[in-house]
Amino acid sequence: MKALMAAGLALATLTGCTQALTFGEMADGACTDNQSRLVQEHIGAQITALSREDWESAYSYASSGFREVVTLDQFILVIGTEYQMLIKSEAIEYGSCTVDSETISQDVRVTNREIDFQLRYELSYVEQTLGIESASVALAEPQTNI
Repeated sequence: MKALMAAGLALATLTGCTQALTFGEMADGACTDNQSRLVQEHIGAQITALSREDWESAYSYASSGFREVVTLDQFILVIGTEYQMLIKSEAIEYGSCTVDSETISQDVRVTNREIDFQLRYELSYVEQTLGIESASVALAEPQTNI
């Protein structure tokens, strides 16, 4: 048991170091491959938690600034009423990732019941921690399956 806990702590420490090295010197423009991978893993983990309706875990992927303003109950209400496509997503594809003025933007396409939802995630990197600030629906269009 102690070995398992030590391995988990080591992995968390390595992940934190990787994030620090990857996001430590953010330059405006396209995300690096490592930045894109970490952003996609972070967003994907939140969407996975939402699909399980594990609200506390999903909420933990939000930035600390977001959590200071939005309570868990408010988060659940907004996701449940405005972002059902994330709870019932069938497929996720990642588009472009960019850095602009210390904000990371990631385009995400979520498919739900033959409708593609285009979302733009905004993330921050504060105190060596990646956090989701917002997700906004950019476009929804029906798919035609022939």
